[in-house]
Amino acid sequence: MIAKILIASVFLMNSFLVEATSYSRKGKIQIEKIKYDIVVAADGTGNFKTVQEALNSVVSFNAMETVILIKNGVYKEKLEITKDKNNITLIGESKDKVILTFDDYASKKNSEGKEIGTSGSASFIVTADNFKAQNITFENSSGPVGQAVAVRVDGDKIIFDNCKFLGFQDTLYPRSTTSRQYYKNCYIEGTTDFIFGASTAVFDQCEIFAKKGGSYLTAASTLEKIPYGLVFLNCKLTTNSGNSSYYLGRPWRPYANTVFVQCEMAAHIKPEGWNNWGKTENEQTARYIEYNSTGTGASFNQRVKWSKSLTAEQAKEYSVENIFKSSFAEQPVIDNWNPKKIITDLYKK
Repeated sequence: MIAKILIASVFLMNSFLVEATSYSRKGKIQIEKIKYDIVVAADGTGNFKTVQEALNSVVSFNAMETVILIKNGVYKEKLEITKDKNNITLIGESKDKVILTFDDYASKKNSEGKEIGTSGSASFIVTADNFKAQNITFENSSGPVGQAVAVRVDGDKIIFDNCKFLGFQDTLYPRSTTSRQYYKNCYIEGTTDFIFGASTAVFDQCEIFAKKGGSYLTAASTLEKIPYGLVFLNCKLTTNSGNSSYYLGRPWRPYANTVFVQCEMAAHIKPEGWNNWGKTENEQTARYIEYNSTGTGASFNQRVKWSKSLTAEQAKEYSVENIFKSSFAEQPVIDNWNPKKIITDLYKK
């Protein structure tokens, strides 16, 4: 992963031109110039002081990419990128110092006295397509109060690169059945079902941190006709919880699809691995799959009999390019979406 640090900026023709240093794996330093369309800064040195003001300013149904720099700061806002605001890219000045946070939770009452629910609790909501985020922390700060989503994603072709997702129960909600999402080099923490939903989402070289007090990492709700659900590639499963305290997942819906490929699993993963959510019939339909993982929690010998292990040939199907090459709409379109290349090109514009 190439780390990038912003070091200088100037205002130029209604945009900001920023020089950034990048460090390759060999330690070679390169200088790149990045052009931003909008800058958000809480201290008033940018175009807007709040993130939502910046998002609202983007032209609706714009076919061109809008790149927004968010300067260091804690932005307590309930944010939504609405469906008409496609092609937005948010780039934080620093992953640990750009924090987008809010504190709603599912049982909280709205103005009509009704609970806002799990979907309504999200601090950050993306319903638009072609959204990208890089170097940002997303947080639900309500604490251990039940379902409280940090990020909910409904749009298609979504990328999170080098981001953090902080919460307890239901931290990250890849919701839509037609959504493709790619998480690269991200950190995701929580307790119960803290990665859950119906989308096709790939987590590539991410850290999945299980906090004390939880029991399930995932709760997929994949539809039967969708070939891929939650896919973890080369991830690290870490914890501050006790040994054998977490299942890899349980099926929120019968055809839940969750796959771990070449992941490193600590001792908090239960030997049986998977849970049927109290319904034996789920064992006939849930698609729980592993391949070639390592660590104390990765032993397949004691896994439930209804989970599966891939062969080396079958594992080749689980490449980012193959998983995302087609849309998952009613009439799928082969568009060969390649988020890995998009991340590589992000700083070359």
